[in-house]
Amino acid sequence: MKKNLIIFAINALLICQLSAQNFTPQVKAFITVDTTYVAITNVTVIDGSGKDIKHLQTLVIKNDKIVQIGNNSDITIPEESLLIDGTGKTIIPGLVMLHEHLFYSKPFENWFSVGQMTFTFPRLYLAGGVTTMRTGGSIQPQTDLNVKKWISEGKMTGPKMDVTSPFIEREGYDIPELGFIQGTAEVSKIVNYWADKGVTSFKVYNHITKEDLKICVEEAHKRGLKVTGHLCSLTYEEASTIGIDNLEHGFMVSSDFMVNKEADMCDPFEARNALSKEGIDSEKMNNLIDLLIKNGTAITTTPNVFEPFTGREIIPGGGEPALATEIFTDVKRTYDRVINNDSLAFDLFHKNLIWVKRFYDKGGILVAGTDPTGAGRTVAGYSNRRTVEILVEEGFPLVDVIKICTLNGAKFLGREKTIGTLEIGKTADLILIGGNLETNIRNIRNMEIVFKDGIGYDSKKLFESVKGKVGFN
Repeated sequence: MKKNLIIFAINALLICQLSAQNFTPQVKAFITVDTTYVAITNVTVIDGSGKDIKHLQTLVIKNDKIVQIGNNSDITIPEESLLIDGTGKTIIPGLVMLHEHLFYSKPFENWFSVGQMTFTFPRLYLAGGVTTMRTGGSIQPQTDLNVKKWISEGKMTGPKMDVTSPFIEREGYDIPELGFIQGTAEVSKIVNYWADKGVTSFKVYNHITKEDLKICVEEAHKRGLKVTGHLCSLTYEEASTIGIDNLEHGFMVSSDFMVNKEADMCDPFEARNALSKEGIDSEKMNNLIDLLIKNGTAITTTPNVFEPFTGREIIPGGGEPALATEIFTDVKRTYDRVINNDSLAFDLFHKNLIWVKRFYDKGGILVAGTDPTGAGRTVAGYSNRRTVEILVEEGFPLVDVIKICTLNGAKFLGREKTIGTLEIGKTADLILIGGNLETNIRNIRNMEIVFKDGIGYDSKKLFESVKGKVGFN
């Protein structure tokens, strides 16, 4: 014991020293663990595979890899290890979230706008346990690509990023940050231009045509890249049949249930009304679910952005302190107006998650994300943790929720051999949580250390660093 304490003290002096990567002082300020060997002992492990939870485990990291994991009695801890006592704590893989943005809603008068959160959101994502993320559409794709590059170089703090293209969209919504194509001929140019720039997926939006999507899928697939969509003018059935890889927002934006729907036309209000009237055990919904599974079309569930107002936090996940005062005032004004007047939204919120769970239980490819847009209540980091909570609260088994938010995302990105689960040989992306998730899923909010590539970041310190700044930076 005395020997271990001496080793711990020596390692503590080395924690903030640079490893192989040259971190800037701005990044080093959040690093609490940076040493060759780390051993987390006596900890509960949810490994991301969907298998049973294991207790009294030890996990050993060497540099950026997991080199041992198993029962305490079966692990030989290297003498030079930094020891972290995991008694009463839980580790899960780093979250792999697939509908994230580096922008945030900024409504003004009767306009809807979004603003780039270049500095606050990358830190918040990492603070909230996200070690890998895909942007679900970009308004400043070159900014996002630069942020991705600078994070990988150790100049900025944030997750590993997959950047998605600008929204491929025709004019419809008055959102000034969107670009609008005038015709299908532009689609292949957009795909190939941004593929050359380094994006890894493409996002189609509400008002595209079938021909737009066909070209987008064809050009993206030629380059081994994927296409996702938040749809309205096209039904899920049409998009899945064309070959889209991913559909966003569960079934919340599906226009498949409209009567006499006009081809290539978007009516989001009628689509929502039709979906609200659809029964829980609708044959049409069950047939759609079967079609999506047959075609291998993935669904991204984003429950946080649709979370009802009544009986809920103003910023689900507890993110009120993150918002600038002026921004919070605007968000609360909307909250006060809607609370106790959202019964229809409440019903559809639950019904959608029943359908999403049915899709998953039948073998559908389900991944998760947050989408920090809407009424401004979805804030990076806080919303990622809240997504885990919601899925458990809505009846998904805990081990499945962790798998959906980790391994499934890794598989969709083609990275399951290196991330997504806690296994020997995989990258040391993991989260140390203070508390037991089995007894209280809200303990997910007690993240202590987020390890990315074997480097441990102080979650609380990251959250504190951007307090009061979201909405402006």
